[in-house]
Amino acid sequence: MNLKELIEKKNEKIETMQGILSKMETEERAEMTAEEKESFDKIETEIRALEETISRVEKAKSLDIQKAQKDEGANQTENRSDMEERAFADYIRGVVTEERADVNLTVGDNGAVIPSSIANKIIKKVYDICPIYQLATRYNVGGTLNIPYYDESTQSITMAYATEFAELESTSGKFASIELKGFLAGVLSKISKSLINNSQFDVVNFTIAAMAESISKWIEKELLIGTTNKVAGLSTVTQIKTAASASAVTADELIDLQELVPDVYQAGSIFIMNKATRTAIRKLKDADGNYLLNRDVSAKWGYTLLGKDVYTSDNMPTMATTNTAIYYGDMSGLAVKLSEDVSIEVLREKFATQHAIGVVGYIEIDSKVENAQKIAKLVMA
Repeated sequence: MNLKELIEKKNEKIETMQGILSKMETEERAEMTAEEKESFDKIETEIRALEETISRVEKAKSLDIQKAQKDEGANQTENRSDMEERAFADYIRGVVTEERADVNLTVGDNGAVIPSSIANKIIKKVYDICPIYQLATRYNVGGTLNIPYYDESTQSITMAYATEFAELESTSGKFASIELKGFLAGVLSKISKSLINNSQFDVVNFTIAAMAESISKWIEKELLIGTTNKVAGLSTVTQIKTAASASAVTADELIDLQELVPDVYQAGSIFIMNKATRTAIRKLKDADGNYLLNRDVSAKWGYTLLGKDVYTSDNMPTMATTNTAIYYGDMSGLAVKLSEDVSIEVLREKFATQHAIGVVGYIEIDSKVENAQKIAKLVMA
């Protein structure tokens, strides 16, 4: 029985009930007969059952409509993304295509702004190939961002025994904040026209990969090393272990470094170092002759040190005088603000004499340590 038939049946039952009441009024009776009461109660029960059934049918139909609208919206989004990719690839290859209002490709005199779907894929790729950015606490907003944090470095809230009529001493930490701004940074990648003219060449994915690799390398360097008066990154880490030597580390120093991070933050902690530093540490042994750093197929990057994953980066300094050779800790203690409005443009004419096209990207980024207790560093003597 469909919805229309259910409603009609319900209306028939209601009319029957009203007929019983009308008969009472006509005969000027104060009460129903036993037969009328039984019939009235039975009809009332049937109406309630019909109302519940109608409600369920209407709800099911509503869900079907919502699902259809969702599927339609997803298909439209997918189709739009595909169209933008084709329009982008055609523009790079110099193929003239029909201009469509629903394709977010803005063509100017000197180039074109890449559709947002392509720009988003570039940032997604950066996330995938840049572990430090991936592990950090990310804020995808524009403008200046103030992040409050609770500082117990000098004093903290403490509980103590109390005596009646005696004052409790007030002890507490303090609230402070870090300010994340937006420093503009740009990257330029050139693509050979010989590659572009090859019909088998996937120009869209190549552009995404090339831009993402350039952006991720730069972001990783800034997060690890920082730049004075620009992105600070991990350069302001305050928990420091200083090595006795300028060119080597000991097992005890690595243990001391690890112990600088409170146990509550140890679960998500990792080591970050240059590959040359990892090579030197691989040769270290404990008192029983066991190597401290071991290959581990279950580890994220193939090695563990003191039970923690080891990530190597060419951006990290080697072991030399006053260099920060190793970071250890939970990288969620690092705050990174990257504006969602990533600007990517294609320049077809600028590099024509080089038989190439240019792809230029601009981002606004800033980074500072958000929770100083989560991260420590080892500095060479």
